[in-house]
Amino acid sequence: MNSTDLSVLQSAVSWLKSGHPVAIATIVQTWGSAPRPVGSWLAIREDGQVAGSVSGGCVEDDLIRRVQSEILNRDVPEMVVYGVSQQEAARFGLPCGGTLRLLVEPKPELAVLEKLLEQISAHQITRRTVNLSTGKSTLESGSRHDEFICTENEITTSYGPRWRMVIIGAGQLSQYTADFALASDFDVVVIDPREEYAEGLNRSDVTFIKGMPDDVLLEIGVDSHTAIVALTHDPKLDDMALLEALRSPAFYVGALGSRKNTQKRKERLLEFDLSPEQLDRLYGPVGLYIGALTPPEIAVSILAEVIAVKYGISVPQKT
Repeated sequence: MNSTDLSVLQSAVSWLKSGHPVAIATIVQTWGSAPRPVGSWLAIREDGQVAGSVSGGCVEDDLIRRVQSEILNRDVPEMVVYGVSQQEAARFGLPCGGTLRLLVEPKPELAVLEKLLEQISAHQITRRTVNLSTGKSTLESGSRHDEFICTENEITTSYGPRWRMVIIGAGQLSQYTADFALASDFDVVVIDPREEYAEGLNRSDVTFIKGMPDDVLLEIGVDSHTAIVALTHDPKLDDMALLEALRSPAFYVGALGSRKNTQKRKERLLEFDLSPEQLDRLYGPVGLYIGALTPPEIAVSILAEVIAVKYGISVPQKT
């Protein structure tokens, strides 16, 4: 669940607890250039108040009207489709003839939504299955590799931090990088053995582990949904972590440093048992080249590069 949809869930729970009728719309299928991804949420209150988005504003007005006049009076979910024809797509402003298929739940269960909010707030990946005949939903533990499922009888969606960023070092740049990573829907782990940094990351939204980075990486396990960013600027810490990271299935491995220092680091790492192919996985200097100078600007460049790699976008040469 991304940060936008988490706020939708929080709003829906708050409204339901206050006694407001609420409908939740979920994108279950898209065709063409739909502006929002599958799984995106929109909560609609009986007075027309909304939280979230399913189309960036293209169909929301019509959907609110349909919810208020028809759907809220029903007991079971309803599938709503926008953009079946080119004319309708143009009418609703859907780009390139895009089409949206939405599941609208007129009576979401408050207890289930409260439990879902509790679990994802505790960084637990949770799967919610909605029975399309009854509107009832159930929760179960999920994993980072779960996929969205929609059949004639039910839909199943995974919520929680499916992507993870492991940051080596707890300095100022790491703080900003953690902030932007959280805003970009990563679960964030920071590793640093140094006593002087132990208090700097005393926050509930980040997991801080005091230990040697290479040992901790082995302990926590690294999968293909993990990005690893070494930011201590201390070879004793960064290099040992990179040795483990570059052997792992992490989708991104980057390290802070100038181009000159990056070349020296690669020469050092080659003295160990890394292959040239493994070493080629290292992004360094870390981050897209945008002329960043300050810690928050560098953090922006790091997240931009990580997100590009996450989605398979070619990263331009650093100049």
